[in-house]
Amino acid sequence: MNGLKDKVVLITGGSSGIGKAASLAFAREGTKVVICSIQPKEGNETVDIIKNEGGEALFVKTDVTKSAQVEAAVNKTIVSYGRLDFAFNNAGINGEIAPIDQYTEEGWDTLMAINLKGVWLSMKYEIPHMLKNGGAIVNNSSISGFISMPLDIAPYVASKHGVIGLTKAAAREYAKRGIRINAVCPGAIRTPLNQDMPDEMVKPILDLHPIGRWGMPEEVAEAAVWLCSDAASFITGTTLLIDGGYTAQ
Repeated sequence: MNGLKDKVVLITGGSSGIGKAASLAFAREGTKVVICSIQPKEGNETVDIIKNEGGEALFVKTDVTKSAQVEAAVNKTIVSYGRLDFAFNNAGINGEIAPIDQYTEEGWDTLMAINLKGVWLSMKYEIPHMLKNGGAIVNNSSISGFISMPLDIAPYVASKHGVIGLTKAAAREYAKRGIRINAVCPGAIRTPLNQDMPDEMVKPILDLHPIGRWGMPEEVAEAAVWLCSDAASFITGTTLLIDGGYTAQ
């Protein structure tokens, strides 16, 4: 894709699942990749894969709920590569599965800190550097950012609605300043977060997707890469559904 070679991307949650797939996809386009994650082993393994394929990458251990760590990760990017062109703010968790009246306050706070505050903190420190040369940001929301789900995950739904609202507002703030900001909204994607999900939960979820299968991390990754490329140069403030037809019903 045009406009990606020799640029620099920062990816939160970049050590596994969708984030790992995105790290590899950007690297294949010639982009230098900074992988941010709380998983050093998996993060460094992904860096090794990229380097073995001739790409450039580094890992920075980062908790996206901690302002100082997010700022340090962005600063490490600038020190190492001299610029920041793209970001895929992907880190997130599923959180507890419980009805609202039984959901714990600790579970709510943790979920919001990672899924929503983490996206805000990432943009807070990424944007000042992108203002120098322009750039593109992709935030990872969910189909739960559009609709409720037939599970007891109301706080998760709220957090992902928040990511979409934050994305739209940020896109308007920076549209005239050279930064495009969009969101991807995956449906059921086969990642480590759900690989241990019991069969009695999996089948109803997949049955709701007309395409009839799990989505793959690479299918979301390619969309994130495309949104950062010159091919998407007139797209900002949008939410791209990658859901196997779920929301078309």
